[in-house]
Amino acid sequence: MHYSTKTIELGSCAFRQPRATSHCRFIHGYQLKAKFWFVAETLDENNWVVDFGNFKEFKTLLKQQFDHTTCISSDDPKLSVFEQLDQAGVCDLRVMDGVGIEKFAEWCHAAADNYVGVITKLRCRCVKVEVFEHQDNSAVYQKFPDDQKTSDTYISSDSYLSTLEQEHHEETHESVETSEKSVTQEIKQQDDNAKQITKPPFKTPDPKLKDVQNKTVGRWVDPKYSGKTKNTWLF
Repeated sequence: MHYSTKTIELGSCAFRQPRATSHCRFIHGYQLKAKFWFVAETLDENNWVVDFGNFKEFKTLLKQQFDHTTCISSDDPKLSVFEQLDQAGVCDLRVMDGVGIEKFAEWCHAAADNYVGVITKLRCRCVKVEVFEHQDNSAVYQKFPDDQKTSDTYISSDSYLSTLEQEHHEETHESVETSEKSVTQEIKQQDDNAKQITKPPFKTPDPKLKDVQNKTVGRWVDPKYSGKTKNTWLF
């Protein structure tokens, strides 16, 4: 297996932990940064795990979620207050299924895994993300067994990729091929013979998420919720 990593600045983000007894219950912010781990059994024509030059759309997605935004948990008892601030133009609100660098790392992993899965047709996947709030504090979300395990206990490369594809089949109730075809048709509607996806818009949802979101007027929203600003988890 081949691995590569990419570190990306997420932006200046404000959030709070409403149930904390410490000062973390107050709104505070950090210049967040994330490190991504990618894995592939085979390299591309340039001998790369993934072409980081194709990450423009992905970086934009991360910035839209975290840069100069206020991330608030959907179960924050003061959520309505933040919604009023957003409506008044005081903050740029993102409502998430939990906040903090642990939840941010999970969110970033889902976004990255979905994105590289689409642009590489599942040749490459994201296996780990570490989000830093500063040089002393970070949190890691990892999907699969860590690199320290022996080859006997680490899932084989064939089984690894088969498991990924099977999860997509079972949880979305549709084939990976169908999902890729729909993305290709959206990007190149006039080219019936398109053989590969290049720079797709980020519209294929990660099947691990409970809710699928749509982007409306600069907000990532969940149709289940009402009001101007709604629950946020992914795209």
